[in-house]
Amino acid sequence: MSGIIPNSHHTRKHHIMSTNFHSKEHQILATLRKVLSEVVRDTTPKPGRPNALKPQTVDNVKLCFQLITSREKEIIDEAGGTGMDSRPRYADEPKKTSQVVQFNKAEDKD
Repeated sequence: MSGIIPNSHHTRKHHIMSTNFHSKEHQILATLRKVLSEVVRDTTPKPGRPNALKPQTVDNVKLCFQLITSREKEIIDEAGGTGMDSRPRYADEPKKTSQVVQFNKAEDKD
């Protein structure tokens, strides 16, 4: 990765993620997603300012995100993962739990 030097003043929370990649391809896709997200953040204009990107380019960036997501899901599913829930999460992010609550409809009493 010549030419890419980590910037020490970037201390965003997303740099502290626990990561379990299913393959080298999955790691590449996750890196592409991260870099593409940073490019979008860096090139998004302030309100009222024109976008530096052409509408066609914006559409192509959206398509890239869709393709990356689709392939990541396939990789995770092929590896026996539980869908996109297997994507990287922040190390301090609480685990999602689900609980089924049963509601009984009260019978009408005449």
